[in-house]
Amino acid sequence: MTSLEELPLRPELRGRSAYGAPQLTVAHQLNTNENPHPLPDGLLADLGTALAEASRGLNRYPDRNAVALRTDLATYLTRTSGEQVGVDQVWAANGSNEVLQQLLQAFAGAGRTALGFTPSYSMYPVYCTGTSTAWVEGHRRADFTLDVAAAVAQVREVRPDVVFVTSPNNPTGTAVDLDTIAALYDATEGMLVVDEAYTEFARAGTVSALSLLPGRPRLVVSRTMSKAFGMAGLRLGYLAADPAVVEAVQLVRLPYHLSSLTQAAARTALAHTDELLATVEAVKAQRDRIVAELPALGLTSVPSDANFVLFGHVADSAAAWQALLDRGVLVRDPGLPGWLRVTAGTPEETDAFLAALGEVAPTHRLGGSGRASSRAEP
Repeated sequence: MTSLEELPLRPELRGRSAYGAPQLTVAHQLNTNENPHPLPDGLLADLGTALAEASRGLNRYPDRNAVALRTDLATYLTRTSGEQVGVDQVWAANGSNEVLQQLLQAFAGAGRTALGFTPSYSMYPVYCTGTSTAWVEGHRRADFTLDVAAAVAQVREVRPDVVFVTSPNNPTGTAVDLDTIAALYDATEGMLVVDEAYTEFARAGTVSALSLLPGRPRLVVSRTMSKAFGMAGLRLGYLAADPAVVEAVQLVRLPYHLSSLTQAAARTALAHTDELLATVEAVKAQRDRIVAELPALGLTSVPSDANFVLFGHVADSAAAWQALLDRGVLVRDPGLPGWLRVTAGTPEETDAFLAALGEVAPTHRLGGSGRASSRAEP
């Protein structure tokens, strides 16, 4: 059997492993930040009708510009943010992953640079490798927040073609304030991409970067239907930006990149926005419950505006991760020594997580018998 080393692989891909969290069959899967609530019956019925109707035309290519879907997304953004967003400002693709990849294809590439402030979403360097873009790690404070002066200074020094700001940040969970985003925009001559995959879960008073779009043609806000909408399996992401940005990504998109079925399913889900987003408050309640109960276990957390909690300090994150898994609870080891990340699930899942953590914490928290570890989850 041929090994990978025997193939004429690009040099920068040699020795790398594919991205991915473990997909294990356990009682409580709390490692990938999915919305735990099932889709409502009314939506499922309408999906069946919409997909059946769309299937009648599967012998034809879909609308390559997804105009009807983009119109619905613009309506959603306008309604929920209070900012006027037009269809010519919206672009959609197969998950926010493809959206971000297309932005790099259009604005980065060979001889160009992207910068992000780590720890952050671990796919950014992967997008960069795939598009032959140089990747530079920006810096955060010890508490994982951004020091705006230091961040601005680094952007001015590196002069990246694309800057990624994740708000709320993954895996840490905290949103970035608008003044910091505006300062970073002013500091760069390149594109500033604000990844708002978890923004619907933000705490009260958090304002979307959509409010900064007017007058900032190099600003992009990326969103997804995977999290708050509970449709991770649909793979639908989108962006809002100046119309010129939408024209730019159309230069690199693949022909007919969004299937007719994907477009039909996404439009049907958007017609059920109120029902789907009703689960957000329930998820936030479980997130806040986890945060509130951690101190009694001798643990702490990072303030979260997302549907997950980064918690620590554990003496051996690898051992604690395994101990939780042994008790039927799968969480994420983000590769930060002393920290683990858990998705806010249903009340029953939170019960199971806290019960398992109550058994694990005495041994694995700092001051326990565990050994420090820097192991990252595969």
